[in-house]
Amino acid sequence: MDKVVATAAEAVADVGDGSSLAVGGFGLSGVPNTLIKALYEQGTGNLSVVSNNCGAMDSGLAVLLSAGRIARVTGSYIGGNKEFARQYLAGEIEVEMIPQGTLAERLRSGGAGIPAFYTPAGVGTQVADGGLPWRYDGTGGVAKASPPKEVREFDGVEYVLERGIRTDFALVRAAKGDRHGNLVFNKSTRNFNPLAAQAGKITIAEVEELVEPGEIEPDQVHLPGIFVQRVIALTPEQAVDKGIEKRTVSN
Repeated sequence: MDKVVATAAEAVADVGDGSSLAVGGFGLSGVPNTLIKALYEQGTGNLSVVSNNCGAMDSGLAVLLSAGRIARVTGSYIGGNKEFARQYLAGEIEVEMIPQGTLAERLRSGGAGIPAFYTPAGVGTQVADGGLPWRYDGTGGVAKASPPKEVREFDGVEYVLERGIRTDFALVRAAKGDRHGNLVFNKSTRNFNPLAAQAGKITIAEVEELVEPGEIEPDQVHLPGIFVQRVIALTPEQAVDKGIEKRTVSN
């Protein structure tokens, strides 16, 4: 039951070219930077990534994106990532943009074994009707657009059918974890990390604090170890290395 792996490089060694990844994080919060760096150093490419956003500045998934290692992104926010926007508009990357709540539920459903669900989010828009640009042709035209989705009426309200998401691997970061893979997340790091972890067939967690089984009270566990296959313990330096996306000061 001891799921601890010695190094990040060992933990991601079998993540091959063309793999699909669910990656936790919300902005710069709770991003598995150490595992992402290990993937970068390994040289893995042609990745299909599912994540709320695709990194910011020079951290997180932006490391892989800038190196041309990501082929497709399913997400809900481009934000201030100028390189992400450039690659998308230039036709260098395929992007499926979906409502943030829908993304969260698609990940959760995939992990729960639910193949699809109905939601009102997106009804009456291109999310349901199709036509959202997944890939541009580099000259302003659309090379590939989203297909229409099934819409059904329940009790007089229309809902669109969305598919659950399952990925080959998931990379997440937790504040605390034990050797059995039970994880605890801190504040906004809990937004997408548990969902990404559930969606991965093989989930790899980097933890800021590694404890022994039994040290985490059962009621404190945010994600049971059944969803986690590998755990790496961050060094103290890695654990405290956290960026600030937008610094605000006052007089």
